[in-house]
Amino acid sequence: MFYALSWAVVFSLLALWSLAAWALHGIAVWTISNAGVLTGAASGVETLRLPEWLVPWIPPETVQAITALFAGLAPTIDSVLQAMPLLADGLTIVSWVIWGLGGMLLVLLGVGLHLLIALWRSRGGSAAVPQRSQVTA
Repeated sequence: MFYALSWAVVFSLLALWSLAAWALHGIAVWTISNAGVLTGAASGVETLRLPEWLVPWIPPETVQAITALFAGLAPTIDSVLQAMPLLADGLTIVSWVIWGLGGMLLVLLGVGLHLLIALWRSRGGSAAVPQRSQVTA
């Protein structure tokens, strides 16, 4: 009974792991594939500004430096956003590898629990299986 219970827990964890990996992969691929569309501009960096509530707390030189940094990064960010759909295929491979490693760890957990239960039962730790005692006549 303990073997079945431990493997049921392991298979339940494997099902949750698979569901989480599938959902995160779907969200990541959708985000990467639509990264350029989500910004509303070519890169969205040109329109990026500091929040209005933060501007009074930062020296004007720093605000200008950050704005210049954003403007300088615009071409690089544009090229990365154009390459994003190609990266979605690589993300699929990475997702499968991570899912496989997690699945192997869960199966190893199941094997470890199985061996632990076998060791526990062989040492007489189970109250359900009575020990043979000497019969007195």
